[in-house]
Amino acid sequence: MLTLIFTLIILFFSIVLHEIAHGSVAFSLGDPTAKYAGRLTLNPLKHLDPLGSVILPLFLLFFTGGKGPIVGWAKPVPINPYNFRDQKWGTLKVAIAGPIANFLIALFFGLLIRFLPLTSPLLDLFSIIVFYNFFWGLFNLVPIPPLDGAHILFSFLSGKLLRVRAILHRHSLFLLILFIIFGLELLSFLAMFLYSLVVG
Repeated sequence: MLTLIFTLIILFFSIVLHEIAHGSVAFSLGDPTAKYAGRLTLNPLKHLDPLGSVILPLFLLFFTGGKGPIVGWAKPVPINPYNFRDQKWGTLKVAIAGPIANFLIALFFGLLIRFLPLTSPLLDLFSIIVFYNFFWGLFNLVPIPPLDGAHILFSFLSGKLLRVRAILHRHSLFLLILFIIFGLELLSFLAMFLYSLVVG
């Protein structure tokens, strides 16, 4: 039970940092929308999304009995891409900032595990942080709206391929549910592989 509580706390604060990364990069590119909305803050209440931050994590927690991976998301940071100084790649930079933030968190705590003589329960806590930040970073790279991977994909689409964008948006909820049901095991495997590479 204590591990599950830690996991939920780590989930929420990790996705808060994920969203702050989006907003910070947008701000650095000339878009103050997230700042004016009060979203460049560590206050978790500013980022709470009822479905992604509460309902889905709790559903997965009880559905898997705490034995399966837990996913979720915070309320998306508002951005206005027309404010970006880099009109060509600004959206891509903002989209990829969130997963990179999760990977950097995982890398930092993973290297602490690797090089410091940690003992339980600190070792257990850091291990959860590393695994789940790798897992959530990978999850957000999946190219299904509203995940970051979709925005990254859309940055490369043009011409007739823009139809792909419309199709993904139209069926996004169905595709996301399918992926949560059938794809989380693969992401868990990849996250554990990255965990092993960093931690040793």
